[in-house]
Amino acid sequence: MAENFMCAVQYDAYGGGPAALKHSQVPVPSPEKDEVIVKLEAASINPFDWKVQKGMLRPFLPRKFPFIPGTDVAGEVVAVGVGVKKFRAGDKVLAMINPFNGGGLAEFSAVKESITALRPPEVSAAEAAGLPVAGLTAHQALTHLDEVPGQQPNILVTAASGGVGHYAVQLAKLQNAHVTATCGSRNIELVRKLGADEVLDYTTPDGAALNSPSQRKYDIVVHCATGIPWSRFEPNLSATGKVIDITPGIGTLLTYGLQKVSFSKKKLVPLLLNPKGKDLEHLVKLMKDGKLKTVIDSKHPLSEAQRAWARSIEGHATGKIIVEP
Repeated sequence: MAENFMCAVQYDAYGGGPAALKHSQVPVPSPEKDEVIVKLEAASINPFDWKVQKGMLRPFLPRKFPFIPGTDVAGEVVAVGVGVKKFRAGDKVLAMINPFNGGGLAEFSAVKESITALRPPEVSAAEAAGLPVAGLTAHQALTHLDEVPGQQPNILVTAASGGVGHYAVQLAKLQNAHVTATCGSRNIELVRKLGADEVLDYTTPDGAALNSPSQRKYDIVVHCATGIPWSRFEPNLSATGKVIDITPGIGTLLTYGLQKVSFSKKKLVPLLLNPKGKDLEHLVKLMKDGKLKTVIDSKHPLSEAQRAWARSIEGHATGKIIVEP
């Protein structure tokens, strides 16, 4: 490759928030076996990124410092490694970078062929960059719909205007579910337009209690918010209802273990993302066909990545936060 060095955003230690992000010149990566090098057109920020910086996955992540954060990218293939068969230079793609490696907030990224998908011209780079972590998480959470007996499953999506939530509402409706969603008052109309049948303002008594306006019990809850105890979900669940916690902590894991040994029919299920290329391709096709869309909260140049980082930490983004070169 002609470029030997590139601009990248990285941090040197745990903590520090947006102020600890530094702009550096680092070597352009070379493709290893089964990898492609992507020239950045758009990346997206996920809460996972700044949680790693805070040390919430210490000592596992980052594996070393300095670390270039970011897992979701869209761009153009500029080089391919040995063994790559599906892509060639010039292809427009989106990909999820291995979180152990990182590298998304940089002008070039190395990504595995297996979790890369072609981006059709109908889908913009910014729209595509929002998909990998958030879209795949929503998709994986909703695979539990296959376990629901009866005609139309009832779904609750908490924090439905956020990154994962806004995809979950759309994907659930595509699977003929009845969807109740929670969000703040300013996003109620947006969440309705995404397809939710009922929308609760989480700041109201009914919203805080998760009470369905139609008095339905939930078969599946895609839990994208934080700070809601199991005791508030349990009375709102159907006899075999499940709460899929997309950000499981120690409390979720303990409850899950206790329910396993007590044979509880109602369950709190931790979700650990298992990204698959075929699922990413499925989501891209839905987007190409106009059945799924990315709501973009804001766009920021790579030179102002600190602003994007701070926006995510605030916790009130509507949809996805995008970084562009």
